[in-house]
Amino acid sequence: MRKVAIYGKGGIGKSTTTQNTVAGLVEAGKKIMIVGCDPKSDSTRLMLNGLAQKTVLDTLREEGEDVELEDVRKEGYGGVLCTESGGPEPGVGCAGRGIITSINLLEQLGAYDEEQHLDYVFYDVLGDVVCGGFAMPIREGKAQEIYIVVSGEMMAMYAANNICKGIVKFAQSGGVRLGGLICNSRQVDNEEEMILQLAKRLGTQMIHFVPRHNMVQQAEINRKTVIDFAPDHPQADEYRSLARKMDENEMFVIPTPLEIEELEALLIKYGIAA
Repeated sequence: MRKVAIYGKGGIGKSTTTQNTVAGLVEAGKKIMIVGCDPKSDSTRLMLNGLAQKTVLDTLREEGEDVELEDVRKEGYGGVLCTESGGPEPGVGCAGRGIITSINLLEQLGAYDEEQHLDYVFYDVLGDVVCGGFAMPIREGKAQEIYIVVSGEMMAMYAANNICKGIVKFAQSGGVRLGGLICNSRQVDNEEEMILQLAKRLGTQMIHFVPRHNMVQQAEINRKTVIDFAPDHPQADEYRSLARKMDENEMFVIPTPLEIEELEALLIKYGIAA
């Protein structure tokens, strides 16, 4: 079983990218569980045709500790198993603790056991590695592979670099490695070349460049992935390609984060921080 965590700046399209990639892997016959690690609880909606799944934290608040696996995990598109960690009530508590609670509970309930026959577990993680809770998937062997969703926008690249610093911190103790950057295009100038260079500087690869297309939004409006909503559309093939590259990937590294001056120089060179 491969354990994959998807990180990136808030709003970069992690949940969309994760679910569309999972759809490609499911189409190829893989058995997958998604663990949503974002308090917005939107990591599995496209898998569940828009259903706002009851979160682990909400279930525990309402039902106490006596819960079963089926109480916190639902089956979605292509048999994908879906769990949402959830978060605290607004203004109360730490959202990162929801991830810790959720993963611990799933382990106790046997969600990762061999009889589940999982090929992949995907963690869709909020934003940057800024607190211990959100870093949990890259600690203690919870996730083995990290992919960072990025674009040619300045803050997305800053976030990717910071996430790499988090990977370095936990690489020795947890064995986690960076599998590559996924460029979710925002159609900025020189974007593909810039992310290729960023990946090179970090010592990794740009595993795929996902072009921007309105079909992604159309599919989301219909509460589906592109592969489910428009399987013959070229954008569906982009996600199939990303899924195949991820499945075949053998390049896993401890990254070499850039100093802030290096990152800014890269941005200036490509005209983004003029």
